[in-house]
Amino acid sequence: MKPKLGFIDLELDQIKKNNLYRKLRYGTTNGSTIKIDGRNLINLCSNDYLGIPTTKIETRQMQSSSRLVSGNDELYKILENKLARHKSHESCLVYPTGYMANLGTISTIAKKGDLILSDELNHASIIEACKLSGAKVSVYQHNNMDDLEDKLMQKSKNKFIITEGIFSMDGDFSKLKEISEISQKANAITILDDAHGDFVIGKDGKGTTDHFGVSKKIDLYISSLSKGLGSFGGYVASHNNVIDFCVNKSKTFIYTSALPSIFLEHSLKRLKMDRSKQQKKLEKWGELVAKRNVKILENLQKNETKIDYAARALLSVAVKPLVGGGMGTVGGILFGDDETDLMYWFAAGAMAGQMQKMVQKSSKFGTKLDKGR
Repeated sequence: MKPKLGFIDLELDQIKKNNLYRKLRYGTTNGSTIKIDGRNLINLCSNDYLGIPTTKIETRQMQSSSRLVSGNDELYKILENKLARHKSHESCLVYPTGYMANLGTISTIAKKGDLILSDELNHASIIEACKLSGAKVSVYQHNNMDDLEDKLMQKSKNKFIITEGIFSMDGDFSKLKEISEISQKANAITILDDAHGDFVIGKDGKGTTDHFGVSKKIDLYISSLSKGLGSFGGYVASHNNVIDFCVNKSKTFIYTSALPSIFLEHSLKRLKMDRSKQQKKLEKWGELVAKRNVKILENLQKNETKIDYAARALLSVAVKPLVGGGMGTVGGILFGDDETDLMYWFAAGAMAGQMQKMVQKSSKFGTKLDKGR
């Protein structure tokens, strides 16, 4: 009799053969550094894009229950009102994570008989939410407005266009102006995941819609509190009836424990802070890093024996948005070698202070950050 779980080993073997196997590496973060295997490294893959100074938080209730039972701390009302104003919308609903916000909101709003137009590079949480909704999903080519318009011609009860503001893997901007115009013509509902633009770009960090001047044309905003704000959680901002509907129907909101109030307080304190200085640093060092990235790409293309194809391919994709004037907050550079099997990720939207330190300490990208290696 074959092992009941033997199929899992077979799938894991295939993942390894395709060089897609993931493994956890343990480390301890401290500001702009991370300690891994006893070595202090500069942390260039933080989600805390702006690096807002950490505030002291008083110990409060850590856990209660679902927000519909006894977990709806009064701080939720304050935070949600501020986030609704931040996005120039009527109401807001905070979820435990950004992933859960996407999963719960999209799968609740869209239904069988509806049509979802989803950018091919949308985040995994959007893809899974679309599947759960039961709606027909039509994936349009990345930022291809002609393809979007063609696929919008399909008949359906309701039509949804879902895109990210800044795409999490390539780091480029969505064509929000064009999308909002197409959406209006087709009477489609526009859903924007702005996790990587929120609190980082636009006036006072209002995100990609403010950056492109289309804030009033987005029907549902979904975002994260753990990226530019550097806290924890996710949220959706929209019209009163949409939020009321999510409270009553969204499974990832109803059937889960509420965020501990300590995180709500932390988010509120960070919202009060002036983020403009960090934003300016981010822009300044982002431009500098973009120029340095071009040189790295040229060097990698000349030296194929030391850097594998995957690393060069990833770098070429990551550099494009930085060089082409469409710089978002996310980019990636992968460094690896057979001897150490060590990878360095560089997030172009990481803490501005981390960027500055890295540029100052490393005379040349690709230099190992730890002298012991």
